[in-house]
Amino acid sequence: MATTDNTSNNALQQEKQANRSLILTVAVIVAVVAVVAIIGFCFMNKPSEIIEGQVEGTTVRISGKLPGRIVEFYAHEGDTVQAGDTLVRIHSAVAEAQLAQALAMEDVARQQNRKVDAGTRKQIVQSAYDLWQQAKAAASITKKTYDRMERLYSEGVLSEQKRDEAKAAYDAAVAAENAAKSQYSLAVAGAQSEDKQSAAALVQAAAGGVDQVKAVLDDAFLTSPCAGTIDQVYPEAGELVSLGAPIMSVLRSDDRHIIFNVREELLNDLPMGKHIKVMIPALGKKEIEAEIYYIRDMGSYATWRATKTTGSWDSRTFEIKARPTEEVPGLRPGMSIIYNK
Repeated sequence: MATTDNTSNNALQQEKQANRSLILTVAVIVAVVAVVAIIGFCFMNKPSEIIEGQVEGTTVRISGKLPGRIVEFYAHEGDTVQAGDTLVRIHSAVAEAQLAQALAMEDVARQQNRKVDAGTRKQIVQSAYDLWQQAKAAASITKKTYDRMERLYSEGVLSEQKRDEAKAAYDAAVAAENAAKSQYSLAVAGAQSEDKQSAAALVQAAAGGVDQVKAVLDDAFLTSPCAGTIDQVYPEAGELVSLGAPIMSVLRSDDRHIIFNVREELLNDLPMGKHIKVMIPALGKKEIEAEIYYIRDMGSYATWRATKTTGSWDSRTFEIKARPTEEVPGLRPGMSIIYNK
């Protein structure tokens, strides 16, 4: 009986000792985990924040002043063009009719101006000259008659009345000669200076009308204002286009930039003019350098709203643009870019 009690006591002590060992082991493990967690929290590095954006380019829309029908396209989507290359031809029967009308009006104005500049017809000038010579001869005859009457009057042979009548006839002949001479001078001089200026002004106005229609017709052939790639063509050949309607767009080859959006608390690390490294997945994860040249607030619609119970605040979003510092072959609009802050 005593042996059985001793055995029970030994088993109980062993169980208690095993429990104490287990509790101690668990306590040590918990302590080690806590220490490791504290050390990791104190020394671990904060993961970098990834900002994703994309590549953009400048697109130029091609449009003209000539409403009409598209006759032919000389470039199509995807084609590479240079500045000055002809892109499309537009035909307008109305504009061509207006040009013909303006040219006819210009011709009429020039003919009228030449008529004014040519002066009076030779026949009219000759007739005025003959009338002047006739009046001049009459004045000469009346002068001789008056001189004779004056001598006879001084000799007492002729009455004063006859002398006065001869004087009046002479004065009238002189006046007629002067009038005939003035008519001849007017015929030789031709039109007045005001008439000439008016005719010249009409020519200029008609020429201005021609230039105006020609300026519109110059847009019958639209050319590319820059080097680039035809990005999109809107109408089809044969369709009518209105004044200023976009016909196609050209993606400039000399302008590639990067756009990404960030919260305002990150702006301190992205000032204007800073050079940053970005990665382009589409180019084999190639890294390039870009310079920030544009920062703009995107407005209230892009504000990050905070939960007020957390004690945080609203954060506005800013659009940032950066331009590669050197040419990157194969860089195309739409490609994604990654920036590790």
